[in-house]
Amino acid sequence: MPGENLSRDEARERAALLSVDGYDVSLDVRSAVGEGGGEPRTFRSVTTLRFRCAEPGASSFADLIAPSVTAVSLNGRDLDPSEVFDGSRVLLEDLAADNELVVDAQCAYSRTGEGLHRFVDPEDGEVYLYTQYEPADSRRVFANFEQPDLKAPFRFEVRAPEGWTVWSNGAGELTDGVWRFAETKPISTYITCVVAGPYHYVTDSYERVLADGTRLEIPLGAMCRKGLAPHFDADDVFLVTKQGLDFFHEHFDYPYPFGKYDQAFVPEYNLGAMENPGLVTFREEYIFRGKVTRASYEARANVILHEMAHMWFGDLVTMEWWDDLWLKESFADFMGTFANVGATRFKDAWITFANRRKAWAYRADQLPSTHPITADIRDLEDAKLNFDGITYAKGASVLKQLVAYAGQDAFLEGARRYFKRHAYGNTRLGDLLAVLEETSGRDMAAWARSWLQTAGVNSLTPQVLLSADGRIDELAVVQEAAESHPELRPHRVAVGLYRRTPEGAVERYARAEADVDGPRTVVAELAGAEAPELVLVNDDDLTYCKSRFDEMSLVTLREHLGAVTDPLAHALCWSALWNMTRDALLPARDFVDLVLRFAGRESDIGVLQMLHAWANTALVHYAAPQWRETGGRLLAEGALRELRAAGPGSEQQLAWARFFASVASGEGDLALLRSLLDGTEKIDGLDVDQELRWAFLEPLAAHGAADERMLAGELARDDTASGKRHQVRCLAARPSAAVKAQAWAQVVESDALSNALVEATIAGFAQSSQRELLAPYAQKYFAVIERVWAERSIQIGMDVVRGLFPSLQDSQGTLDATDAWLAAHEDAAPALRRLVLEARDDLARALRAQACDAG
Repeated sequence: MPGENLSRDEARERAALLSVDGYDVSLDVRSAVGEGGGEPRTFRSVTTLRFRCAEPGASSFADLIAPSVTAVSLNGRDLDPSEVFDGSRVLLEDLAADNELVVDAQCAYSRTGEGLHRFVDPEDGEVYLYTQYEPADSRRVFANFEQPDLKAPFRFEVRAPEGWTVWSNGAGELTDGVWRFAETKPISTYITCVVAGPYHYVTDSYERVLADGTRLEIPLGAMCRKGLAPHFDADDVFLVTKQGLDFFHEHFDYPYPFGKYDQAFVPEYNLGAMENPGLVTFREEYIFRGKVTRASYEARANVILHEMAHMWFGDLVTMEWWDDLWLKESFADFMGTFANVGATRFKDAWITFANRRKAWAYRADQLPSTHPITADIRDLEDAKLNFDGITYAKGASVLKQLVAYAGQDAFLEGARRYFKRHAYGNTRLGDLLAVLEETSGRDMAAWARSWLQTAGVNSLTPQVLLSADGRIDELAVVQEAAESHPELRPHRVAVGLYRRTPEGAVERYARAEADVDGPRTVVAELAGAEAPELVLVNDDDLTYCKSRFDEMSLVTLREHLGAVTDPLAHALCWSALWNMTRDALLPARDFVDLVLRFAGRESDIGVLQMLHAWANTALVHYAAPQWRETGGRLLAEGALRELRAAGPGSEQQLAWARFFASVASGEGDLALLRSLLDGTEKIDGLDVDQELRWAFLEPLAAHGAADERMLAGELARDDTASGKRHQVRCLAARPSAAVKAQAWAQVVESDALSNALVEATIAGFAQSSQRELLAPYAQKYFAVIERVWAERSIQIGMDVVRGLFPSLQDSQGTLDATDAWLAAHEDAAPALRRLVLEARDDLARALRAQACDAG
């Protein structure tokens, strides 16, 4: 039988044959503590699986990835594990109409964040467990049918070390030393969950009177490691949770169906969060150990609401196969921002969406691996890689446009019908389109063909013809597409005309909505308007496109970008300028100059932090090599100037402090960072807390100004799991050939490091100031990636292939080496080739941008 990968065809065949009545899963994790009995450390897993077969006598298989299987029985008949278990599948032959499978296995604890992850807290030695499965890692914990359309009720029971608490999807009780959990509603395997350990746990409750007069009560819980408890602002987590539950109940008209609502903030987590019904898991970095900006709280609220939206979109109604992953992720991404604006204190969340989420989508949609929102997912490796900017952010952007196209009321009524019609079931694209056609009266098939079933992003550029008296004679919007994806799409846009007021502000004085279709669309409504100084072709961010500027608009922005007063318009201008920089239409040094001149006036902290990230990327990847040193010095000088000018204690001051550290390289800059660390110099209002200390230490380490002893001293000061990750990153950042060799070996040649420490080591390894030092690893990279992909888990494989690609060796030689590897490895795993192709595209883009910057 094939290995761990599962194909769509196999899943369809199994779904046609089998239907599942229920699971009883018994786990014994008492082995999580104490001395291990060798590697891998294992736990006992006993699964009883009841299912029906449409063709008695047929054969199929169950999924299980485990070091060993002790016993297998099918319908009371003992089977020899050595004959039916191959390491990833359990062969099931001669099935009856009604079947009971019992599998007793020894499963392995995970150190990669896939399956049942085991974490030992270095601060106090406590052990913490949690599961993470999407798309297909529940088979690392119990035997099952690992595909989303074979839903079933689950009953879990767990034996755990004394003194521990255990949580699962349903409510649990400890009786006779065993934690037993209420049976779930029918759900998919990938959203089952277990969390266990001495977690710090806080409770609250939510109540609501439903339309029929009944009272809905939802017990709320939130948990984190004991070491993070002093920093845990559970009150704010509960506030956003309750606001979200209010919002979704008002709009969805379907009561939350999964009983309790626990939220676990867990260590060494690979994702942002996971929508396990009744037990949502989050990366613990959403608990802030130091001062952060409002943007961080907004991002956390967005994730809380995104996962909550999944309770309906994804958990109650689930896609049939990963082709329609967007059915849950695009909706949740849209609903996260929609609810943030509608229910919480973060009323400007659409600005963040336009600036940050869409940037992710624009990048992904221009890679060679871009795909339609409804993707062609052949197997589980394809599925793992499609949790990307297309499935999330482009899909959400297109849904935002759909709301404008179909109307918000029709959109939400469609969602309500969708839930009621398909509750506890599985769906495809057509199921959603059917209800939206019913509620909107519009042809959804044509819309879906243009927006969901084709790839690529269009560019919209204004063309303005003026009459002799200085008024608009004609304003047209020109639509273009890349040669690789030539589709032109229908866009509902708002075109905004802006000019300076006598006081110097750049403000909108005219706006017209139009349906852009085809290569050129005239906006007749704006004929006769006074001549603009700035034209925004996607004002209010109604559509998904790259906005371009005419020459007059570009001249205006170069001189007066800081005077654009509308926050969303301001963010859209920055986004468009960044896309021009990425597309080699605006020199990187010009973008850096705009940041230096105008970012200091930026009032939206999320936009400011995005600009800092973009400016850094412009310097490291898009600036001509001969200008990098000058550009770095200018950015450091500008950052320090803004840091000293920012309001004491303000979030702008904190953002500029972090940015200054990220670009600091000169002796004076490094000396200032060191003085801020040892307290010999202070900046009024700047609290150099522990997280900021580590941010200052990384550039010091990277430039040889913080040695191993100094970093060990800092770890002694912050002897926590977070501190350990920071120290590992800083150690790998040091400018030494021996250090780089050790970091490379730890990540590539050994699997001893956990997923979080692999991530930290890779982050420290690749320093833009160390291009020459890292040059030998370009050739080594291409020599090892196929072996790494074959031997390591897919998550670690992705981290290594992406993180160690020699992007800092930005030359034609590296591009040629990449092409040579691709040509010689046409039969490599498609997912591996995709990652290398994406990295190659980023490198080719960087070289084009550098040529543009060099002039």
